[in-house]
Amino acid sequence: MSEKIKILIVEDEMIIAANISLQLNELGHEVTGIVPRGEEALMHIKSETPDILLLDINLKGNLNGIETALEMQKTHDIPVIYLTANADDVHFNKAKETHPYGFIAKPFKKLDLQRAIELTISQIGIKNDPNPEVHSNNETLVLSDCIFVRHLNSMVKVNIKDILYIEAERNYCRIFSNNKEYLLVMTLKEMDRKLPSRHFLRIHRSFIINISHIKEIATTHIVIGRKAIPISKALKKVLLRRLQTI
Repeated sequence: MSEKIKILIVEDEMIIAANISLQLNELGHEVTGIVPRGEEALMHIKSETPDILLLDINLKGNLNGIETALEMQKTHDIPVIYLTANADDVHFNKAKETHPYGFIAKPFKKLDLQRAIELTISQIGIKNDPNPEVHSNNETLVLSDCIFVRHLNSMVKVNIKDILYIEAERNYCRIFSNNKEYLLVMTLKEMDRKLPSRHFLRIHRSFIINISHIKEIATTHIVIGRKAIPISKALKKVLLRRLQTI
């Protein structure tokens, strides 16, 4: 897969589709087309195969989004992210049968779209790896002064000193550095085990912080950058003890 991810938008509300296309371009991805019908999507895929299919569930025409995905999967293995304004159990359970990579509920923000695409890219990388066991063990390489994280198709170096904090997102975690974010296919618990303890401390079930970037310690939270991160009384005592030893 090329570094620039190719995405087909299948959406019959053209204002929404145009907005999605604009946001995807701003995120650095390539939109191969915008089509309003499932039948047109299937024709497009034959001539220009995208890397990801952004597919509205409630399409007008002969095929809805789920039926379009099922038909596509007879000949192609393209990751599907569903767009839906109707997230009821019936639609959700039917959609699950097509094994989508994600769901985006309308109305959605740019960040929702960005995260769904990033998670899908991460999963594509693992799926296409010829040696998944090695890939899994080396998804994140932690050294004494830096971390190498997988970003698209390469391993990117992130200096320890530049990491502000790490936040859990279900079975994933997100590194916030001085100028960029990285989404990792790793739990916060796994990340906590890999990180050098002299720099980092888990102060909440959802947060690991870089101690050197603390700007403020309040009664119930600490501040790093512009982020207020909650902390319990017990962990606050641990943090204060750590700061005394630095």
